[in-house]
Amino acid sequence: MRLNAFLSSCGVASRRKSEVIILSGRVQVNGKIVLAPFFDVEPDKDTITLDHKKLTLSEHVYYVINKPTGYVCAASDKYDPVVIDLIPDKEKRIYPVGRLDRESEGLLILTNDGNFTQSILHPSKEIRKEYEALLNVPINEKQLARWKKGFELQEGRISAPISINVMKKDPANQWISIVIVEGLKREIRLMAKQAGFNVQKLIRRKIGKMKLEKLNSGEFVNLSFSELYTKIFNGGIV
Repeated sequence: MRLNAFLSSCGVASRRKSEVIILSGRVQVNGKIVLAPFFDVEPDKDTITLDHKKLTLSEHVYYVINKPTGYVCAASDKYDPVVIDLIPDKEKRIYPVGRLDRESEGLLILTNDGNFTQSILHPSKEIRKEYEALLNVPINEKQLARWKKGFELQEGRISAPISINVMKKDPANQWISIVIVEGLKREIRLMAKQAGFNVQKLIRRKIGKMKLEKLNSGEFVNLSFSELYTKIFNGGIV
């Protein structure tokens, strides 16, 4: 197992953040500092420490939460409450899978399973996410057609939704349903701005085929790996 994957599986942090921790010199393997995130380790044979504390593989846990607004998708934050605070099982050192910005709400997965996180986040998996967005003013067909073509949010790269449709919901022509795959930081809000709109409310309704219907804001459910996998890839509601 690669060292960054081991740290992630221990619930230390995501793989990307684990790489930063390793490069900072805080991790030792058999008493020696290792600065290579992809260094191969054998968890059943090697002694691996973080800040001189031994790490062991954690029992994996999986939560699905209806994230409320006002919470940051992080394990800790100096200024704002974090989604981890909504889960009582803090000793498992869980972290959010992907992100919803502070003012966004809806479907979010929290786990300590780094391999699962990687399988969900990697672009090659093409896991679609569906959102409902309330725009500040009504959108017309011409504006909708322009949005479908996408916008250059990063230099040389066009970001376009998989689909975007006006919802039959009040206020009329201000609610849209939008599906994306990549999930760049604040992608929908940035696309809306390029299209001439502000997003007043943003709700993630689906991850893969798993749909948010039952959970109230701030509520969560604890699922097994097989239950979560089935809901994401085969369909299910929470």
